[in-house]
Amino acid sequence: MALLLRPILLFLLTAAAAQAQEQPPAVPDLAPQMQAPAPETPAPAPALPPAAPEAGPALEAPAAPASPEPQGAQAPADAAEAPVAQEAPAPAGQPAAPTQAADAPAGAEPAPPAFDTEAAEAPAAEGLPIPHDLTPWGMFEAAHWVVQAVMILLAAASFVTWTVLLFKLVEIAIARRRLARTAATVETSATLEEVVRRLSGRKDPAAFMARASFEELQRSDAALDLAGTAGLKERVRSILERVEAQAGERLRRGIGLLATIGSVGPFVGLFGTVWGIMNAFIGISQSQTTNLAVVAPGIAEALLATGLGLVAAIPAVVIYNHFVRSIASWRLSLADAGAAIERMLSRDLDYRSAGRS
Repeated sequence: MALLLRPILLFLLTAAAAQAQEQPPAVPDLAPQMQAPAPETPAPAPALPPAAPEAGPALEAPAAPASPEPQGAQAPADAAEAPVAQEAPAPAGQPAAPTQAADAPAGAEPAPPAFDTEAAEAPAAEGLPIPHDLTPWGMFEAAHWVVQAVMILLAAASFVTWTVLLFKLVEIAIARRRLARTAATVETSATLEEVVRRLSGRKDPAAFMARASFEELQRSDAALDLAGTAGLKERVRSILERVEAQAGERLRRGIGLLATIGSVGPFVGLFGTVWGIMNAFIGISQSQTTNLAVVAPGIAEALLATGLGLVAAIPAVVIYNHFVRSIASWRLSLADAGAAIERMLSRDLDYRSAGRS
């Protein structure tokens, strides 16, 4: 057995030695080196020397301690007067040097330029009428001619309102005073003939009632014995009613304008407002901007027309109501004076009938 195993072992050892000689040397791990190479960054351009300041005195740096310098290496005396080196063109194949500041962080995006919103919102239309003063007179001058006509009409209506107020106050005050004096005369007189004699020369409605009643009595004197007094009293009552109605209508003259102004004034102002706002929107569309400097003047002019309409209408309504109440009170006093004259006439007729009997 030993003789048989020896050749086998020698063959195995010989084969192992031959295999060891034929095996190549160990190759190092190239996996880390096989990774993708990082992108090469362009070499930074050579730093430029700082430019000399354009204006202002140069700041003096603190003097450095003197040190021995080699001969021939002396620095220039004035660094500010040295010529600025021109930027050398970048070599082919390399990107241009960035113009950002050297202290900017790498990879930071440049800040966007500032946007002036006020300049963007400025009115684009040059011919748009924008008043510099927004006073009532300035807005009136800058308004459209239709709006100006409305404003003038409303101002005239307001003038008429205050004029009627002054005249009617004086007229009603005089009428009240005259009526009070006539009513006192009627109350203190004994007969209708005495009243007429004391009221001679007066032209107020109560004095006219007394004279008209006495004249009717004189005209009917011949027929009183046959026809009686009923017809005379009816005719006198008719005269007194007509005089009262005519006097009241005469005193109401002029206040109809107040009623018209009070009812129509707001609508006239509204018409001016609508026209002004329409022109304001037309100006906005032409200027293609919503800036208040363009929008506000037209709307202010329109609102001024509305304000003038209210200024004309509100006092007219208040004054009209006041005069209606005053005239109604005056007519009541006049009716009382007419009733006193009618009673006096009836008393005179009774005394006449008693005297004849």
